[in-house]
Amino acid sequence: MSYHKRIIDPKTGKRVDNEKRAVNKALKKSDPIKRNIEKDLEVDENSPMDPPDAYDATKSIEVSYEQMPAIIQKFMDEHKVGIEKLDSFEKGLIQFKENGYGLNDEINNAFGEFFKFFENNIMDHNQREEKILFPLLHKRLIESGEHGEGDDPQTAIDMMEDDHIKFIQLGALTFNLLGLAARLPDKGSKMFVYDVAFSNGQELIELLRLHIYREDHIIFPLAFKLISTEEFSNLALLSN
Repeated sequence: MSYHKRIIDPKTGKRVDNEKRAVNKALKKSDPIKRNIEKDLEVDENSPMDPPDAYDATKSIEVSYEQMPAIIQKFMDEHKVGIEKLDSFEKGLIQFKENGYGLNDEINNAFGEFFKFFENNIMDHNQREEKILFPLLHKRLIESGEHGEGDDPQTAIDMMEDDHIKFIQLGALTFNLLGLAARLPDKGSKMFVYDVAFSNGQELIELLRLHIYREDHIIFPLAFKLISTEEFSNLALLSN
């Protein structure tokens, strides 16, 4: 992954990731996440998965937390904790840059807590989604016609799993660049690498926030709609 490759430009809300653009073009309007697109992707750089459209309530499928089965509630509870960790990490990252990339105890603690949470909690959360929920939901989306076209049609689950891979890449890259920069003797090189680490850290934060929003407001409600109570009970057994 190139250091300068970005999924989202936070100033413009534009998507500049060519890999993601290819995925978006491959998915048709029958995809549950993309069916409400109002503009042709060929002429508009905004993606329905990116700001500002990603947070448009008109594109959400609202099901209350109380209606959700226990296994989904657990995933949503973990999302709430994840957002809190993201907020703390973002605050530390901004302070780090404003401080001329100088560490202090507050910044160091924010970084340490986030990367510990990333390794021990986010990775586990993603793996449980992929093992317990995603296979059956992908099958139900195919059966209900909520998928792209072609011999190997994609669903919203493919995009969620693609996000999981990007989390690993961006998390590892950001962590390693921060460590590398601290060991560089040349100030110019050090500042450059810190700049790259900062940009990748911001990208990771935004991607995680978007991913959580998509799951809470689209993926999980789709699961509620397409998976039976009995099937959810069987899925819960897999999580034990």
